Amino acid sequence: MRKTLIVIGAGLESIPVLQRANEMGLHVVAVDANPQAPGFAYAHEPLIGCVYTPEITVAALTKWSQKGGKPQGVICAAVDAPGTVAAVADHFGLTAVSVETARLATDKKAMKDRFKERGIPIPWYREIFSAEELACIQDERRETLVIKAVDSRGARGVLRLVYGSADMPDPAWSFACAKKESPTGRVMVEKHLAGPQISTEGFVVNGESFCPGFSDRNYEFLDRFAPNIIENGGDLPSFLDQDTQQAVKDLSGQAAKALGIKNSMFKGDMVVHEGKPYVIEMAARLSGGYFCSHEIPWNTGVDFTGTAIRLALGETPSPTELTPSFQKGVAQRYLFPKPGKVQAIEGVEDAQSMDGISMVEIRTAVGETISPATSHPARAGVVMARAETREEAIKQVEKAVAAIKIITA
Repeated sequence: MRKTLIVIGAGLESIPVLQRANEMGLHVVAVDANPQAPGFAYAHEPLIGCVYTPEITVAALTKWSQKGGKPQGVICAAVDAPGTVAAVADHFGLTAVSVETARLATDKKAMKDRFKERGIPIPWYREIFSAEELACIQDERRETLVIKAVDSRGARGVLRLVYGSADMPDPAWSFACAKKESPTGRVMVEKHLAGPQISTEGFVVNGESFCPGFSDRNYEFLDRFAPNIIENGGDLPSFLDQDTQQAVKDLSGQAAKALGIKNSMFKGDMVVHEGKPYVIEMAARLSGGYFCSHEIPWNTGVDFTGTAIRLALGETPSPTELTPSFQKGVAQRYLFPKPGKVQAIEGVEDAQSMDGISMVEIRTAVGETISPATSHPARAGVVMARAETREEAIKQVEKAVAAIKIITA
């Protein structure tokens, strides 16, 4: 009898996880609030629920189970919904992060408090409650800060406030921008640590951490999108030396365990500041942006998504399966057309036919309106390249991006 996997989230970037579950011979139940969610086409049973409201999803799955359904695992895909995963796992007695771990992983203030308690290196931070408080902190600290919603995602409401710059936004506007993106209206600031930023992704298995996912994050458009902080893909393998990489990986595992992650995955936003690694944030879920499903396997040979599914099913992968067998070049870039109504999209087939290009995904269409980029969901497409080296992959992906023209007016 086939095992049943519940996948929380059926959006576009969830599809690779649903596909991998199918390849593994599982019976797949996908949960999403959108009846037209594209991932439903890859599920044996689509179920209407809510990825960010645990009680709604648990109620829907309880009703489903009364008709004979019995899950063996639950996982979320490309959505920051460990709370819903934890609630479903708790209800059905499945392997996943605890409700408390999920809370810590989705409340940035609580997360930082835990890291501070456990001695995990993090930037200075503080929860704030007014624009006046923000202005006072800026005057006191006189340094670049980052303001963000305590409980949002996808870089929504995240702003870099460069002290003394001519275009530094008004504190009232900054505070309001962050607050409106928080479901609970909570805001925090932290010190911006200059230095290379890294995305890590790995697992904690029986108390031991493994971190095969390691990508240099690309923030070349900080000035273009200021004060919003918009990432433009990343590059693998890292340019950092092996000792620094290992220090970042070790800290990622320590941070994951500090949050209580056991026999599950973690995703770290890290920075190397003045030669020392720090944790910016840590998520208890699979990443979006095709990092776990495409970039890590292409870069290392590790079946990251398959391993995450196996852990969710209560299985224990071997250390060999979690260890990179090679380091090949991968580069990812996003498309950021000028705001306006899309008049034409050109050059896609040319880009797809270029050497090394493994993915060209356009997320807009003629007639749609491109809004100003203020968060990661604003990306109009993604291009990914593979090569023997990092440098060659970067060269190929940038050539493909230059060939694609999304014309707006």
